[in-house]
Amino acid sequence: QVQLVESGGGLVQAGGSLRLSCAASGRTFRTYNVGWFRQAPGKEREFVAAIMRSGGAIHYADSVKGRFTISTDIAQNTVYLQMNSLKTEDTAVYYCGSKIDVSDPRRSASYDYWGQGTQVTVSA
Repeated sequence: QVQLVESGGGLVQAGGSLRLSCAASGRTFRTYNVGWFRQAPGKEREFVAAIMRSGGAIHYADSVKGRFTISTDIAQNTVYLQMNSLKTEDTAVYYCGSKIDVSDPRRSASYDYWGQGTQVTVSA
């Protein structure tokens, strides 16, 4: 079992930055692959970024590439999502998920565990 807790969301102006955290308990991120997803009102959950345990391969959605950075602090058992140059279209609830398998990290259905989400609101 893995318990995930996201934090760091909030209200920020366009062009600003936020850093989201995903803290895990139960199992360490040495074992799991971790992804960040987001869901805006009336839309499906969409992939944002993922970091794989094996070699630490990193994947980003095209919409955030160059602006967002995913990283892991193994000692803290925490995965971060640094979000820079935020846009109004980044407004959503952000979730972190974890899984054992190495199938396509962009598929939300492939994840075993999810946090409760943290709201990010970007104003114009």
